[in-house]
Amino acid sequence: MKDFYINSTSQDQSYDYSNITSIDDKHIKIIHVVTCIIIAIGLPLILLAIYALYSMVRSDHVAPIYVINLLISDLLQLISMIVEVAQHVPNKAIHIYYFSLFASVGFMVCIALGRYLVIAHPLWYRFRRTIKTSVAVCVLVWVLSLVYAVYVSYVVTNKILAVLLLLPFPLLIFFLVGTLRALSAAISVPSDEKRRIVGILVLVLLIYTLLFLPDIIMLLGASFNKALTILSLVFLRLSPLADLVLYVFMRKGAIDKLLASVCCCRMDSNEISSSSV
Repeated sequence: MKDFYINSTSQDQSYDYSNITSIDDKHIKIIHVVTCIIIAIGLPLILLAIYALYSMVRSDHVAPIYVINLLISDLLQLISMIVEVAQHVPNKAIHIYYFSLFASVGFMVCIALGRYLVIAHPLWYRFRRTIKTSVAVCVLVWVLSLVYAVYVSYVVTNKILAVLLLLPFPLLIFFLVGTLRALSAAISVPSDEKRRIVGILVLVLLIYTLLFLPDIIMLLGASFNKALTILSLVFLRLSPLADLVLYVFMRKGAIDKLLASVCCCRMDSNEISSSSV
């Protein structure tokens, strides 16, 4: 990814990414160590999560298709990181990284959209949600991600890249706000499912804000900032681990108890405050 920034200087003279070479060897080693840690933690956990979802399919359960594709995109990101760590960073590895990164963002948006439709349009979503439709959407996300990756690698400028990365942000905000507004009207959805849906939407928005906004700010920046550059590189690499947290959050069980306890604490505090008044 660093190599892409260096090569993109000829495409966009308004921001000189060749200054990234001013990062000293100490910080490059730190990024290298962080990447190795992410690979060591993320690779076995993602493989385990994919196996768990595959077991659900074999047990005749309906597995979440978007989550499966999200984990596959994370696996591709880790593979490109392994190639980088091995100090063989051809253009193909960079292309694979961007391809999988855009796919990961696309499936995060699909997950958020699905949760929004469950609350805002439950009847419409219940009759339109089919495996064929989900597979078609997944194919569309992979194709668009490939187009974006090729476009970014050969044509796009830094500011256009920042706009492309910024496009999902208002959508995620809209899904969360729309879900909160329609929450009281969704009578057919159980209360624990409502809590899980809101928690997932908040987590998706939080992941995107923390991991992608620093890179967007760097791409839109007018001057080189060493600290922001290092943070943006590290945060983007944390995307597979963040998606694992999202996968765990979407599973029923302990997370439901956690959300229920949080909601109960809020209700108790509200009752105490109202009784004191």
